[in-house]
Amino acid sequence: MDSCLNFPEEEEVILKYWKEIDAFRTSISLSAGKPEYTFYDGPPFATGLPHYGHILAGTIKDTVTRYAHQTGHKVARRFGWDCHGLPVEYEIDKALGLNSREEVLAMGIGVYNSHCRSIVQRYTREWETVVTRLGRWIDFENDYRTMDLSFMESVWWVFKTLFDKGLVYRGYKVMPYSTTCATPLSNFEAGLNYKDVTDIAVVVSFPLRDEPNVSLVAWTTTPWTLPSNLALCVNAHLNYVQVRSVADKKIYIVAEMRLTQLFPALRSKKFQQGDEARIYEVLKSFKGAELVGRMYEPLFHFYDSAERRSCAFKVIADEYVTSEAGTGIVHQAPAFGEDDYRVCVRNKIVDVIMNGERSLPCPVDANGRFVSPVSGDLQGMPVKLADAAICSLLHKMGRLVLKESHEHSYPFCWRSDTPLIYKAVPSWFVAVETIRENLIQNNKQTYWVPASVKEKRFHNWLVDAKDWAISRNRFWGTPIPLWVSEDHKEMVAIGCVAELRAKCELADGSQIPMNLSDLHRESVDSLVVASPSRSGVFLHRVDEVFDCWFESGSMPYAQLHYPFECSEKEFLKKFPADFIAEGLDQTRGWFYTLMVISTALFNKPAFKNLIVNGLVLAADGKKMSKRLKNYPDPTLVINAHGADALRLYLINSPVVKGETIKFVESGVRGVLRDVLLPWFNAFRFFTQQASRWEIKNSTGNKFTQDNDRVRKSQNIMDVWIMASLDSLVHFVHEEMRTYRLYTVVPRYSGCVHAPPPRS
Repeated sequence: MDSCLNFPEEEEVILKYWKEIDAFRTSISLSAGKPEYTFYDGPPFATGLPHYGHILAGTIKDTVTRYAHQTGHKVARRFGWDCHGLPVEYEIDKALGLNSREEVLAMGIGVYNSHCRSIVQRYTREWETVVTRLGRWIDFENDYRTMDLSFMESVWWVFKTLFDKGLVYRGYKVMPYSTTCATPLSNFEAGLNYKDVTDIAVVVSFPLRDEPNVSLVAWTTTPWTLPSNLALCVNAHLNYVQVRSVADKKIYIVAEMRLTQLFPALRSKKFQQGDEARIYEVLKSFKGAELVGRMYEPLFHFYDSAERRSCAFKVIADEYVTSEAGTGIVHQAPAFGEDDYRVCVRNKIVDVIMNGERSLPCPVDANGRFVSPVSGDLQGMPVKLADAAICSLLHKMGRLVLKESHEHSYPFCWRSDTPLIYKAVPSWFVAVETIRENLIQNNKQTYWVPASVKEKRFHNWLVDAKDWAISRNRFWGTPIPLWVSEDHKEMVAIGCVAELRAKCELADGSQIPMNLSDLHRESVDSLVVASPSRSGVFLHRVDEVFDCWFESGSMPYAQLHYPFECSEKEFLKKFPADFIAEGLDQTRGWFYTLMVISTALFNKPAFKNLIVNGLVLAADGKKMSKRLKNYPDPTLVINAHGADALRLYLINSPVVKGETIKFVESGVRGVLRDVLLPWFNAFRFFTQQASRWEIKNSTGNKFTQDNDRVRKSQNIMDVWIMASLDSLVHFVHEEMRTYRLYTVVPRYSGCVHAPPPRS
C-alpha cells in the first residue's frame, strides 16, 4: 500500500468504483424485504449553489441513514427540490427589473411563470456534483419537485382536507408584510431575520377638542403610520397626570410613570431628586379611565370626514398599554398594528363587514408607497423612507413635541433583506390556535438532539402559536384551489385534478382539455365553477397562491403523491418518518409546518427523531457572505483535504448539537493529520501483519485454529485489545441509536479514554 496516500485522489477512485458497481442502488435492492427506516430530506432551492450549511446537514443525514442501512434496514433516500415561492420570484424580479405587481400582470402571468420555471433548477447539476463528491448516497434520479403536477395535486388534497375540517378561513389581519416582495409573510417567517436598527422616535401632541390648550401626547417609533391615526389608547388602571412644561408653558397629559419620555432631562445623570419643579408642574392626577371617550383634534386631515369624526379621533382603553415604554398613550393606526386593529374594531372605530372585508384607512399600496388620500410630497413615497418628511410636517404644524433616535430589534424580509412593515391584508389562514394543545402533545412524542431545542425553543413557539397565513399575493406557486362567489356566500374547495375536470369549465363554457398537465395560475385562473344552487352564478378562483412553506410542510404526502398513487395502508407504514435533520433556523420553519399539517391531518407528529444542527459561521464569527468572501470555497477545501476530512470536521463539532461553529480550514487539515492519517497508518500496519500471518498459515486448518487461539488468548495485551474493541462497538451502537453523533468521532480517534471493559 502506498505510504504517501493522497486522500482526495483516493476518494475519487472510490467514487469511480461506486459508480461502476452502482453501489447505492445495489445496496437498496439488497435490502429488499428488510424493515423500512423512513427519512425525509428537506428540499433546498437550486437557485443557488450548496454551501457549508448544506454540506453539514447532508453529512448528518448521510451518517444516520447509512448507519440505519448497515443495521439491517431498507432506507429510501430521495432528493427533493423547492421550486416555488419568493426566492425564485425575487431572482426574476431583479433580473427583469420588475418593481411592482402591476408590471407582472402587464407582462402576463404565464410569461412571468415561464421565467421562474427556467431558473428553478439552474444549479441542479452542480448540486448533484457536490453532493456526490461528498460521498453522500441519495437518489437524484427519483427526485421530487414541488412544481410537478403530482406534488401540487397532493398539496391541493391537503388543503381541501383542512378546509373540510373547518380549519381554513379568510381573515383580515395585520401581518408582517414585505414591500419588496409585495406579499404578507407568516409570523414565523418574520422571526427569521431580526436586526438591531436605529429608527426615529417621536412624541406627538393631540389637543383635546373641548380643551384645546391641553394635549394628550403619544410616542411612536413608526412616524409613517401617523397619517392613518384614528384613535389614542390608554390603560384604564394606570395613573395619568396633567402637567405644565416649565420651558414652553404648554400643558400635556401623560402616564405618571412615563414623564421621563416627555421630559428627557429627567434621565440625565445631572438630574437630582427635587429638580422636577424646574422641569414641570403637576396640575392634576387621575386614572386612565377618566380619559376614555374624550375627543381630540386629528393630526392630519386625510381621514377627517364628518362621518369619521362621529366615531373616531377619541380615547379608548386596553390592557396592552403599559407604563414600561412610551408615554402610556398609544397612537392607533388600525391598518398597521395588530393591537391597534383589535382595539379599534372592538371599539367600533372601524367598521366590520361579515364577509371578511374591513373598511380600513390604509393609504399604503402593495409596494409600500403612500397613495390617496395621502397627498402632497408624501404621495408615492415609500413609507419606510417617509419618517423624516413626516417629522418635518409635524414640526411645521406645531405638533412635534420631541424627536430622538431609538435603537431596537426590527424584522427584515428573510428573502429581500429589506425592513418589513405591519399591514392589514386579507389572507387565508389555517386555524392553528384551535389545534395548539394537540401540537404541544405531539411534540412530546418526538425525540430531538439537542433536547433543549424541543423542550424550550420549539415548545415555547407552539405554546404561543398563531393562526398561520398560508396565502401569498404572488404568481409562481401552487394556486389555492378555492373557488368563491362574488358575494362570498359560496365556496368550493377542489382537491384533485379529477374533481377539477368534474366541477370546472372555461369561462366561455367549454370543457377543460383532457391533457391538462399543469396546475399553475396560467392553467387554472380562467376556470370557473357553476353555482350548485343559483342559476347563472359562477364562482372564480381566489387570486392567491400557497406560501411555499405550506408545500414544504406537505412534503411527506406530496412526495408520494398521496393519496392518489400511494394507498393509506402503504403510506402509514412510512409515516411518521423515523428521522429528519435540518438547521436551527427550521425550528420556526420546516419543523413547524411539518408538525402543524401532520397534526391537522392525522393528529400525529410528522417525524419521530430529529437532529438540529447549529450555524456554520465564518472564521471571524460573522455570517458567511459571498460578497465579503469571508470563507473558503467548499470545492477547494475538498480538493485539498478530501471530503472525509471535511465531513469529520463538521460532524465532530458543537454544531451537531445545535451550537455554532466558526469554520476554519486549518481545522479540516487538523482532522486529516490527527484522525485520518493515524487511522490509515494503523490500517496499513494491520494489513502488513495480516498478510504475513496468512502466508505463514496458508496450509490446512492451522489458520482457523490459530485465530481461535488468539481470541482465547490470556495475554493481557490481547485481552485489553478485545475488550476495548467490544466496548467501542457497544458505545458506537448506543450513541448512534440515540443520535448523538458528536460523541462518536472522539472515541474512534482515541481522543477520549476508553471505558473499562464490560463484564
